[in-house]
Amino acid sequence: MALEIKQEYETSVAYFSMEFAIHQPFKGYSGGLGFLSGSHMRSAYSLGQNIIGVGMLWKFGYYDQARNEDLTMRVDYTTKYYSFFEDVDIKVRVVVFGKEVFVKAFLLKSEVFDTAPIYFLTTDIPENDYLSRTISHHLYDPNEETRIAQSIILGIGGGKVLDASNKKIDVYHINEGHALPIAFHLYEKNQNWDTVKTQFVFTTHTPEKAGNETHNIDLLKRASFFGSVPIEAVEQLNAVDNGQFNYTLAALKMAKKANGVSALHGEVARKMWSKYEGICYIDHITNAQNVTYWADKTLLQAYREHNDEWIMYRKKQLKKELFEVIADQTGDILDPDVLTIVWSRRFAGYKRPDLIMRDYDRFLKLIQHVDQPIQIIWAGKPYPLDSDAITIFNKILQTTLQSNRAVILVGYELGLSALLKKGADVWLNNPRYTREASGTSGMTAAMNATINLSNRDGWMMEFGKHLDNSFIMEHSAQQDNVYEQDNEDACFLYETLEQCVIPMYYNEPHKWAQLIRKSMDDIFPFFNSDRMADEYYKKLYNA
Repeated sequence: MALEIKQEYETSVAYFSMEFAIHQPFKGYSGGLGFLSGSHMRSAYSLGQNIIGVGMLWKFGYYDQARNEDLTMRVDYTTKYYSFFEDVDIKVRVVVFGKEVFVKAFLLKSEVFDTAPIYFLTTDIPENDYLSRTISHHLYDPNEETRIAQSIILGIGGGKVLDASNKKIDVYHINEGHALPIAFHLYEKNQNWDTVKTQFVFTTHTPEKAGNETHNIDLLKRASFFGSVPIEAVEQLNAVDNGQFNYTLAALKMAKKANGVSALHGEVARKMWSKYEGICYIDHITNAQNVTYWADKTLLQAYREHNDEWIMYRKKQLKKELFEVIADQTGDILDPDVLTIVWSRRFAGYKRPDLIMRDYDRFLKLIQHVDQPIQIIWAGKPYPLDSDAITIFNKILQTTLQSNRAVILVGYELGLSALLKKGADVWLNNPRYTREASGTSGMTAAMNATINLSNRDGWMMEFGKHLDNSFIMEHSAQQDNVYEQDNEDACFLYETLEQCVIPMYYNEPHKWAQLIRKSMDDIFPFFNSDRMADEYYKKLYNA
């Protein structure tokens, strides 16, 4: 049945993202960017918005996170097979590094997972040679030339697929800079940057240098990254620094408008790019997640009926369900009566998964306390070649082997993420301040009666109120010396745990229930992706 488009959402939008976390059966994502785009597509569908997604069909997904014989983390790659895509008989040709590559499109129809329709592109078809087929094998392939090729396929290939489908698109939205070549495809059709600017919008997701992709401009020319756009026209953008072409800077110069993903990130992004002339205005649209998908239905019903006793009862049930999965994976049986803290998201150094272990003796006292102990669960996928993050993962593993009150899990995908958010008492978030553009995992945790323990980075600047709806820890004013910053922040974390979190959980259950109630009051509806999807129309698409 065709989706009925609502009048306020008639502007037709193509939403490009390198990853979509739609549902557990589909492995097309690595982390937060995918979780965000998946929730956006769900809300676009439920609101009746005129949006179509464009993504990549990854043969091996991101990777499968498993364990070696010594229980350390192992990266596995297995071919993914899906029967729920429709072959729409669209095949286009794209030039990549001087060679013609065929791109085939499959459609994920709205009714499969209740999302906006999404085209997924693959080069792994018989018409291509082996090297061309590998372009769509691995999400975020470590080879530089392959990564560039992936952007060309998503951007130019995606644009040609939309052309071939005869869909009239008013606005092209790229979710992070990966699909930037779509802007050059638009220039090819119009031969005018001013016209491109009326059609093109951009979301930047990170203040991290690694997240703002750059490549040598000569390499990009050789790759046909700019399509057939003359290099003189590309040079008009002034997006090259020391021979490196900056995707984010170019997008900010070509877009009619851009946005950061939280109020704080909007400020950081405007400051970060302020020295450059000719960029568009960077607004902010705070990230959000889809309540219908993420919230436990029984918890949600208890919340709506103002039945706090039922919330607490259901919460203990959900803890037990999570602990069954943990016991199956690790052999450790956790206690549902013990305060359970979860740190779970993409493993990266600046997110500091091991901050709670920084003073190891103090950490041990917390988990070994006779009367008021804590249990802690870690989960998350590092980038498969991020040796530092994998080392942190394996270091934490060694600690978990010494205590049955600390566990680390593998296989962090949508299903496990949901179990952790439903089963946790406290969701721990402690990135280095201003390094987390938004973060969304704590939003879905709060939707499931889990209390956030966080500093004020990202979205928490807009949500968190200490001892009212969250536990907020201070952050170090030290920005230049990371070692000292981490030491100070670890002290703030321990103090908040020892003085606020643990005493309230064990000694003041009524206050704990009130904190849960207020957290759920404040998470709905602003941090529901329906608000976010509506705001994209008001602030970006119809601007």
